[in-house]
Amino acid sequence: MGTQRNGFKRESYILSVDVGTTSQRCHIYDKNGTIKGSCSKKVTLMYPAPGWVEMDPEELWHSFVAVVKGAVQDSGLQMGQMEALGISTQRSTFTTWDRKTGRPFHNFISWQDLRASELVGAWNRSCTMKTIHGVMKVLHVLTRQKRFLAASFVVFSTQHVSMRLAWVLQHYTQVRRAVAEGNCCFGTIDTWLLYKLSKGSLHVTDYSNASTTGIYDSYQMCWSQFLCSLISLPLSILPTVVDTGQNYGLSDPSIFGMPIRIMAVMADQQAAMFGECCFDTGDVKITMGTGTFMDINTGNKPHASSAGLYPLVGWKIGPEVVYLAEGNAADTGTAIKWACELDLFSDVKETEALATSVDDSDGVCFVPSFSGLQAPLNDPRACASFMGLKPSTTKSHLVRAILESLAFRNKQLFDIMLRETRIPITRIRADGGVCTNDFIMQLTADLLGRKVDRPSHFDMSSLGAAFVAGLQVGFWKSREELKRLRGSDREFLPQDLQGRYRPVLQSWERALQRSLHWYGKP
Repeated sequence: MGTQRNGFKRESYILSVDVGTTSQRCHIYDKNGTIKGSCSKKVTLMYPAPGWVEMDPEELWHSFVAVVKGAVQDSGLQMGQMEALGISTQRSTFTTWDRKTGRPFHNFISWQDLRASELVGAWNRSCTMKTIHGVMKVLHVLTRQKRFLAASFVVFSTQHVSMRLAWVLQHYTQVRRAVAEGNCCFGTIDTWLLYKLSKGSLHVTDYSNASTTGIYDSYQMCWSQFLCSLISLPLSILPTVVDTGQNYGLSDPSIFGMPIRIMAVMADQQAAMFGECCFDTGDVKITMGTGTFMDINTGNKPHASSAGLYPLVGWKIGPEVVYLAEGNAADTGTAIKWACELDLFSDVKETEALATSVDDSDGVCFVPSFSGLQAPLNDPRACASFMGLKPSTTKSHLVRAILESLAFRNKQLFDIMLRETRIPITRIRADGGVCTNDFIMQLTADLLGRKVDRPSHFDMSSLGAAFVAGLQVGFWKSREELKRLRGSDREFLPQDLQGRYRPVLQSWERALQRSLHWYGKP
């Protein structure tokens, strides 16, 4: 597809929007992957009750349109030069709306929202779940299929859509009424944006987004009828699942003043994986933002985990399906932000100097667990804690202990990946705001005993969605070309050959154990 329009040639570009948890950003990319214009807007989070986190669907939509227009304006280009649009979104945040009028029944309920935690606890302790786990263990013995073994460990989580959607159906009468009338649409952010961009004619999601909801069966590649009937979720409200990179159609001309081709829709971690060019089995990416997400490319098979790694669809493009296994640690950026609010430092950039101003953390361990511990410990009742404080402990020791704990979590996640997937690791790439910290990056490389490559681009989710959209329209010709475009800022080589950190890591693991089960039974 060229840039031939109305008989004369002009440069064309790719638009990409990343709808994150804290902001929406739009970038315009040229053929070299260089950003020609950008615009961002903060995402307004609302907290209507303790533990509840919401967003206004209409406001999110208006911001989306505004950042696209703003980026085009910033670039000094014309809307007509935009060859395709790619969209990357935060995952598992959803709303429901009226099929006829398009009016949302309630605000977006964020992936961070805890309103369903009692429901999650009750289900996870229920006889039904114990029975299912028992049946799955038997099926595993009979079939030796690893997915049944994995299913025997599966528990509900507040981060997945499943229980929050069950909560909505229990508490909102108008949603139940709309379901009964066949008039209810459910959608994560990508589905809502496509619905609005197409003026109501599209009700779809892509495989990468569907696979993170907790109600999608990545083995059978369809919505899980078993799970939906188990917790009474109506299949009729779910969107059609389609390819990640494909022609979604044109945006309605009234929105941007002219139609734009939508060519890619992708969940943010999977988009970051694509932006990092982790196309091969054994490629690993670590995104350290608000939380840490570590993903390994498991090729054309979903990985069945018994330690809490989640099998995801990375992307489906044409006949190719790529699966990932993902582990996460929820409180990476959160821990740094908290330390900043305590006045341990005023600017994140200072943390590195503070941490390296002392030789070690003086025996202090920090457990970064403001919202429980995820894989491999999977304990929502763990608490955040400092241990090993002494009269000699200084601010620098505390800061160093916080930064070390984030690298220690990387080591934990990496070890499970190695042990469980048994896939030889080909490369490790790291991105996200916290990765600008050289101390954390170097320590991660030391602990993993591997080279860690940090890219020169920082908005990886946006770049990934742009790459998929660009490939679809022939803007870029091949993945080899993309690998050349993904610049490297710095490679961190492992230096701790003496294993100086082994005893520190061991005492940190003891501190972890003491933080478990801190809060009473939910």
